[in-house]
Amino acid sequence: MSKIDNLTRLKHIRVDDDRMLSLAFVRLIEIMGEAANNVSEPCQVKYFKIPWRQIIGMRNRIVHAYFDIDLDIVWQVITQDLGLLLIEVEKAIIAGFS
Repeated sequence: MSKIDNLTRLKHIRVDDDRMLSLAFVRLIEIMGEAANNVSEPCQVKYFKIPWRQIIGMRNRIVHAYFDIDLDIVWQVITQDLGLLLIEVEKAIIAGFS
């Protein structure tokens, strides 16, 4: 997670000018959504501070939007939302998602 954590410290860059970086960010959000979608409902209820529905919804929009992905929103998720999300996910992982 430390590598992902480094992303939250990035200064604003033009992700739309760096195709590989923007694709990596989009893929990261997609993977997070897939993982969230596989967490059981009781576990989602227990770890209510994690915005499960929003994570899954973001993944669905990315997967089905194809050419209509707003990279400004992707950038916001990576730089503003991911840090707090990782804190809550780490707590759940340490507890064994039990």
